[in-house]
Amino acid sequence: MKTSYEAASSWLAQGQLSTGNLQGWITNNIVPLILLAIAVILLWIGGKGDNAGVARRSVGLIVGLIALGIAVSGSGPAVGQAMANLLTG
Repeated sequence: MKTSYEAASSWLAQGQLSTGNLQGWITNNIVPLILLAIAVILLWIGGKGDNAGVARRSVGLIVGLIALGIAVSGSGPAVGQAMANLLTG
């Protein structure tokens, strides 16, 4: 009779555990909530008249969204190769 540790070890060794469902849930639920919160904060800052602050934060937001898109799509190696080709020719 196997212990629970041995059973869990053999189940994990078979490769049946993945993070695909968790990644999909985060992409479909958490990311839109974060984007909504950021939009509300930017509108609030803009309503106070700090347009330069909104512009600075918007540039940072765009860079963050680009990084998130690369991470979620799994195209990191291709983007890295393209950037390396820009430097090396």
